[in-house]
Amino acid sequence: MKQALALLTLAVATVWALGLDYGLGQLAFVATWAIAGLGLVIILGQSGQISLGHGAFLAVGAYLQAGWVALGGPPLLGLAVAIAGGALLGALASLPGRRLGGLAFGMSTLAVALIVEEALVRFDGLTGGASGLSVPALTLAGWAVVDPLPQFAVSATALALALLVCRRLLNSRVGRAWRAVRDDEGAAEASGIDTAHAKGLAFAVGGALGALAGALYAHWLGYLSPEQFGLHVSFELLMLVFVGGASRLMGAVWGAVVIVALPQVIALLRDALPAGVANMAGLELVAFGLVLVAVVLWRPAGLVR
Repeated sequence: MKQALALLTLAVATVWALGLDYGLGQLAFVATWAIAGLGLVIILGQSGQISLGHGAFLAVGAYLQAGWVALGGPPLLGLAVAIAGGALLGALASLPGRRLGGLAFGMSTLAVALIVEEALVRFDGLTGGASGLSVPALTLAGWAVVDPLPQFAVSATALALALLVCRRLLNSRVGRAWRAVRDDEGAAEASGIDTAHAKGLAFAVGGALGALAGALYAHWLGYLSPEQFGLHVSFELLMLVFVGGASRLMGAVWGAVVIVALPQVIALLRDALPAGVANMAGLELVAFGLVLVAVVLWRPAGLVR
């Protein structure tokens, strides 16, 4: 209840500080990034696996949704296609985990992200390549979702459903298997848990959530290009879950608030900062670094514990 009230207060403050339309647009991106962060919470915080290339799932979801809509398919069904594509990629990305572990497995997930990004550039006949690809507005029952308020409503609804599904999974045998693998994989296997299946399912769920976020992100931006899903996106998502709290579902929401809101706060404060600081090229990166240091020092488990 306290977290809900705090989020509501922040939402009202955001709209007041940035204006109605722009503030609601930023809140739509917060909800969208929170969905992607949920996928990493499942993979990293719940099952104890490493995913250094989570941006690949967003890319697959975004381009599948864009391609489906371009072919004239129903957008809602396109979201289902994107989710299925992300789940399939997640399951495939988990396969090296049967032979590799730790950092070596993490590097294999990073390779998946690099392969996906290169494929988006090379197959320009389908993806538009480096020139990019325009994405029409999301339509629901013939109604185009183009204004910030309905965009926020769609993203917030998708986030609420994703939180509900994840909560149910964590309270089920599946969630208990994930936590057993996270805490002691050897003991989990000795207890009869199929650890390979548990890890593959965690990646499939994480990939599906990432793809859903990517599909919505494509509509809100209206334009896609491969560099939008480079390694910086994967690292931003890792920062999101570490700042918010990798072991809690709401950590993804609070982490998304920080990741999306911090550049806006810096933009608002630029006029009040000294000219030499305000014009600094890497001001956002410095601010992100300071936030990470502060979290490590004072909230090592994240904002939500």
